[in-house]
Amino acid sequence: MRKSNATRTTNAGSIDLRRHVAGYDGDVSDPEVVSWQLGRPVRAFRGVALRCPFGFPAVTEQEPLTSDGTPFPTSFYLTCPWLVTAVSRIEANGGVVAWTERAAADDELGESLAEAQREQRSLRPELDVGIAGAADDSKVKCMHAHVAFALAKPGYVLGEQMLADIDEPWCSDARCAQAVEPPP
Repeated sequence: MRKSNATRTTNAGSIDLRRHVAGYDGDVSDPEVVSWQLGRPVRAFRGVALRCPFGFPAVTEQEPLTSDGTPFPTSFYLTCPWLVTAVSRIEANGGVVAWTERAAADDELGESLAEAQREQRSLRPELDVGIAGAADDSKVKCMHAHVAFALAKPGYVLGEQMLADIDEPWCSDARCAQAVEPPP
């Protein structure tokens, strides 16, 4: 496994995790951090597509198939626990249906969705599916996958608007530091 560096380049610039995480020495791999974030072993992990302002993985890029050959339906996977919770709240309040309806009613959003679905298919020719494994390019299937796609591939208008619905997309306390802190 590739080891993480103590200094990370993020969308917020270069940061030194040692300033944020007491005892962090860079010896925890990205897959180990992502496994902690997910609460289970990471599957089909290819790499980190985007890091949070604290330098921790926020979106991962996934292989098309897991190690046992099972299809992994999305290229980009949202792993930041804070952001996952925020998107889950929107989804639980009818977000998937609401965003599908918005895309159907607004030509720019509809074209953005269709274009992102085509790009998803081109990224993974092994699997003929759209974002989150969608068969229907006009529908949103999982907001988490659309937000992850927008973060990994800037310019995806629909996903960026979903993200804009979240008041605070990043935590303020570097909570993923728990994944790299040495045990007491």
